Amino acid sequence: MPSRRSSETPPPATPGGSASRLSRGLGLVVAAAIAVAACSDGASELSSDEATEAVSAGEAGTAEDPDADSTDDEAVPDDPGADFDYGTVDYDLEPVDSALIGNRENPQFPPPVVEPALIRSGGPPPDGIPPIDDPQFVPVAEVDFVADEEAVILVEVDGDARAYPIQILIWHEIVNDQFGEVPVSVTYCPLCNSALAYDRRFGDRVLDFGTSGELYQSALVMYDRQTESLWAHFTGQGLVGHYAGAQLDFIPAQTVSFAQFREAHPDGRVLTRDTGASRPYGQNPYPGYDFEGSDPIGAFFDGEIDRTLLAKARIVGISDAAGSVAVRLEDLSVQPVIPITEDGRNLVVFHRPGLASALESAQIDGGRDVGQTGVFVAESADGTGLSFTADGDGFVDDQTGSTWNVVGQAVAGPLQGEQLQAVSHLDTFWFAWATYRPGTVIIEVS
Repeated sequence: MPSRRSSETPPPATPGGSASRLSRGLGLVVAAAIAVAACSDGASELSSDEATEAVSAGEAGTAEDPDADSTDDEAVPDDPGADFDYGTVDYDLEPVDSALIGNRENPQFPPPVVEPALIRSGGPPPDGIPPIDDPQFVPVAEVDFVADEEAVILVEVDGDARAYPIQILIWHEIVNDQFGEVPVSVTYCPLCNSALAYDRRFGDRVLDFGTSGELYQSALVMYDRQTESLWAHFTGQGLVGHYAGAQLDFIPAQTVSFAQFREAHPDGRVLTRDTGASRPYGQNPYPGYDFEGSDPIGAFFDGEIDRTLLAKARIVGISDAAGSVAVRLEDLSVQPVIPITEDGRNLVVFHRPGLASALESAQIDGGRDVGQTGVFVAESADGTGLSFTADGDGFVDDQTGSTWNVVGQAVAGPLQGEQLQAVSHLDTFWFAWATYRPGTVIIEVS
């Protein structure tokens, strides 16, 4: 049965010397990868041999070590707006300054959510990693450039299902899209392995987002082009500037294999490589980055890493009004159905194999099988509570005997054709989740 463990009282850190050396080597790989991602002609590529050389250099030590401290400044507070009521801010007013290129300390801004000094340059200039503003799609049946086991981000709005291949998002990080009347941004941060989507409407404005070229705690920092405020990709919250403290609404985004998307949505559409930029799509510019024994890159991360789990242990994170919980993918691979009933929730987490890690091999489709997950409200369309058991390639509910897939569709039985209500969740690395969602309860599985 699942039980609870809080990350508020982590065990002592026990990082090994070899892991630290590997982290330094991976830092060099990441620094090179970011430079490649920002290269407009796509001619510069990081080969697997070059990646190995970078890791070796990191193990030996180097004068240009991205894991070294990036500042000698004294400690600064990381929550300067903790006591401020952001609900009093009129965000529909005209902006007075730019937090992207202007004065981030402008007193006419709402208090920053984080100390601006902790937002670090990742190397490229704003939009140096170019977002996609005019996404082009083709029917799933016409796609021949995505392997079955490759990761895609599934977003469905009002029955319109679209897949955004990680092989494209890893080079662009943001897609500004439109689902009928709903403007949506689909985002991916390779440094924390996180895929999220948001409604781009806030108050009287429709926002479109770009890459700031900066990071906060090793995660993508976006900016909106309407006010040039800085936003946290990981939480969808405005960090600094006109929209400091504002919160975007999440739209459920699920990372699944292309084969799963094609099977579940035969009429779905897929983002194409027609992006307006030239990149080596299909290649992973961060080979080896998801090694669980390595830490985030020191130049991009401040403070202590929560050592409750390994820094890059893969987890499924859920954050809602009741708090934050996490389930380890390692546990899900053994027990593919885990109910979440803590604090009055009635959720279920599904896991199925068949999804390749995009961050392990030099090729996006060459990584180990890490599996794919879905999180849903555990009840049928009429409100009847459901419990589930893994069965073959799917999941069977104990109440009606209907069979469901990992994207929450009933594919056989009395409830065939029904869709479980998707819950916003995140497949990500533990260090990122624990940093942005402190106090997370880890669901223990015996």
